[in-house]
Amino acid sequence: MSRSFEECREIGLGVLKPSESELQHGLELHQESLVWDAYGFAPIAQGTYPEQIRQIIADGAGRDEISDAIEEFNMLSSLELPRMLEQITEAWNWSGVDCVFQNAGVEGNSIEQLIKRLSRFTYVADRHSELYSRVVFPEQIITAKENSKRCLYLTTNGVPVPHEIDSVESALDTLKVFFRLGVRMMHLTYNRRNLIGDGCAEKTNAGLSDFGREIIWEMNRVGIIPDVAHSGQRTSLEAAQCSNKPVVASHSVAGKLSSHYRAKNDETISAIVKSGGYIGICAIPAFYRGSGYIDSFLDHIDYVAKKYGTDYVAIGTDHGTKVGAPDPKPLNLPARRPIFEKFWPKVDSQFIIDADAQGSKMFDSVAWTNWPLFTVGLVQRNYSDEDIKKIIGGNVQRVAQETLEA
Repeated sequence: MSRSFEECREIGLGVLKPSESELQHGLELHQESLVWDAYGFAPIAQGTYPEQIRQIIADGAGRDEISDAIEEFNMLSSLELPRMLEQITEAWNWSGVDCVFQNAGVEGNSIEQLIKRLSRFTYVADRHSELYSRVVFPEQIITAKENSKRCLYLTTNGVPVPHEIDSVESALDTLKVFFRLGVRMMHLTYNRRNLIGDGCAEKTNAGLSDFGREIIWEMNRVGIIPDVAHSGQRTSLEAAQCSNKPVVASHSVAGKLSSHYRAKNDETISAIVKSGGYIGICAIPAFYRGSGYIDSFLDHIDYVAKKYGTDYVAIGTDHGTKVGAPDPKPLNLPARRPIFEKFWPKVDSQFIIDADAQGSKMFDSVAWTNWPLFTVGLVQRNYSDEDIKKIIGGNVQRVAQETLEA
């Protein structure tokens, strides 16, 4: 079910039911504040797929070739249409977001795969400089906001590790390369176990490896934020304990309110807080428990802010929005087994949000374009303007700055 920005806004307002003064103050505060999505996706276009994509599918192209072609179309080719640019600009305007910590790397540690998506976001910002600024230093975001520009600050869903490791030093050298290419945050693991540590979907909880500690220390030195959003509890805890700079869980939820495998328990959150980092609360209803609507999302912010302080919570939506009409003739994709890194464990029914009217409304209540309502909800919960500004962007800005300091 696809709803308009206006319909999503009405669903969210129907849950929050703010007074006129709360709504007005929240919207004004959102507009004047630096708003930074701690982990998400810039709006992308969708439309009728070109015949070339259907042809490579018919010709038996491999999974990576097909996914690359689809992503090229969604992210790049369709943006050459003026109407698509207008709709993407409209989505940004509805959200009031100034900067997205943009997922610019596929899930895993493959240098080749990470480079592909990173190149697309580099190109789209260069090609459409009238819309985007690809920023690499936090102070550039302030300047961009003053000039009404939207920013992309890049992160990858994995640490680039060579297939063959000759020495620890040679393996670590790749971090410097990706830093110079503009990457400022990296997932230590993505669901599965790797050479760094255990992912959140593994049944075991073995923690951080010796190599993982070396990776974190090099990230500290170079200026890259370690992200444990998809890491196991012990890996997350030990990463925060060994790091000399802030560690974040960029898009997660509070374990006290949800037993979802992506949630962080109090011990882990405490270690992240002690490192100077933050918990970014994601806008994914299946993670919340509670009602599943925007009020449950705010409950998780509330929990972290009240137990640990407003300096240590942010919002990392983990989603964006698509504009334009979808292709009326869906692609006939061949059946494929899921890739290793995208493994998700079997979950109980309490985690499943059905694609029915109720589940769809839950998701739409926290639609990416509903970002201003997140601020309105915090106004309703009596947070000060100063604390709200920290939660909706200031804390991410602070951590980004501290990570780059010597």
